Amino acid sequence: MDTTLLHDAVPVSPNPKLKRPCCYPSTDPTPNSDPNRFDALLESFLDFNDSSGIALDLAIDRLIDSRPLDSEKNDVIDRALRLGAALTEAAKRSARRRASMHNAVVWALPSDLTIKVFSLLDTQSVCHAAATCSFFNKCAVDPLCYSNINLTTIVPRVNNIVVSTMIQRAGKVLRSLKLGIVPCPPVASLGSSQALVYSMRNSSDTSGFSWNDKRSRQGKETFVLTRSCLAPLVADGGAPGALLKRLHLYNIERMDNTAFGAAISACPSLLDLEIVGLHVELRQTLESVSRSCPLIERLFFESSKTGRDDSLKLPTCNDLVNNCPYLTSLALRGFKLHDLKVRVLVKGLRNLKYVDFSTSYAITGDFLRNLGGSGGGSLLEVLILRDCMHLREAEVSRLLSAILAGRFRLLRHLDVSNREGLASDEDWYQRCYTPSFMSLRELLEERPNLRVLADFPAEGSFVEEPMTSSDVNIDTNSPSLASSHTSDGYVFTSSSESSYNSDHSSGNEDFPNATYPVHGESSDEVDDL
Repeated sequence: MDTTLLHDAVPVSPNPKLKRPCCYPSTDPTPNSDPNRFDALLESFLDFNDSSGIALDLAIDRLIDSRPLDSEKNDVIDRALRLGAALTEAAKRSARRRASMHNAVVWALPSDLTIKVFSLLDTQSVCHAAATCSFFNKCAVDPLCYSNINLTTIVPRVNNIVVSTMIQRAGKVLRSLKLGIVPCPPVASLGSSQALVYSMRNSSDTSGFSWNDKRSRQGKETFVLTRSCLAPLVADGGAPGALLKRLHLYNIERMDNTAFGAAISACPSLLDLEIVGLHVELRQTLESVSRSCPLIERLFFESSKTGRDDSLKLPTCNDLVNNCPYLTSLALRGFKLHDLKVRVLVKGLRNLKYVDFSTSYAITGDFLRNLGGSGGGSLLEVLILRDCMHLREAEVSRLLSAILAGRFRLLRHLDVSNREGLASDEDWYQRCYTPSFMSLRELLEERPNLRVLADFPAEGSFVEEPMTSSDVNIDTNSPSLASSHTSDGYVFTSSSESSYNSDHSSGNEDFPNATYPVHGESSDEVDDL
């Protein structure tokens, strides 16, 4: 091999002691200025077979020995190494391009159908497909592939930049957006009241690392969604959020009322809103929904601070009833709701089919009186009052009797289970662990399609266990539970004290003159609301 080939392929700097520039002057007679000569030179390299290694070694040695200075010899070696690396990278790029072209040829679907297939995949799968070849990458850029964005994770992996990029790719075709941390896949069970609220600061994820450990490893909170994660919905005059139908937000701890309200104002077509674990106030959230989402059909809101949000007011309830008449599913879990306000919602929203007030602190069950017929609630199919601390045995019995009498004809699922037992009529501190519903058996015979969940603890079955350090990190107010079987077949659980021990009031602060939560509104008074 002529050693001048290597010398001509990589120009030598005129002054070896100076730092070589990244780009050489175009005036130098390099092969780059003559593509034909460069191609011929490269072809001469490729003509060597695998057995020419010895010849190449000898040629490199002769070229090095021809240089008088050590710096020049080192420069020849460096140029040879860089030339070899450049040839390797060029060959790899060409191989990838050919593989991508091969995929485009052998892939059975045209680009429009490929985009349609991608639009049916979840967001992570679309991103993985886009990384396989240039054909898929071009298809994955189409906005339709991001019309349904699902960026929910078990551990923090998504930040504002990722969300903004996905929303910008979707643009006006965005129809569904799910963000945040879901600690476990939600169980699709009507009787389940499993909380989806999750605190990154106090919990451990599936990897076994605490949030504080992860933050120290990351250096910065690069995978944390902040209050501005929904700002792209308002961009471009609100175009991305204009046709958004579904918005699900889970445990975004830095979200506040102002940022959330601004995002909701850009979603006038919203039909399905699910909020879990956000530090936003119930009253302001419902005001934003009633003001900006007149078409909403499903509202699911689980409080991040069970039993402490008492912000809901009657005018807010009336606004929601008047401005959101299409609501068919309403779930307000973990809030301090009073029967009067709940009655306004259930009675006023005439299309309600699904109602869930699980773990609501102040509900006694009075709101169910005069419902189920012309007074509202006649379309109810699912009613969940699980673990409502003040729910009274007498009101549950009255409800069962009303169902037996022919009201709530469409009801197919009723859950009045309570891990603390039902409250007695005289004093809510006196818990009823074995309620006797005289009409329950007769009701189930009369309505065989009705499913009634009425699981209560067995009094005295609690066995206290010593608290460990891991219990403190999970929930300092969560009681330890033990189970026992009773003679009538129920599986009961009991705790040593109320899970609402942070607030032992009657739940009736709006009516300070009453010794017990108000439950005696007449039907005439309710009709005037």
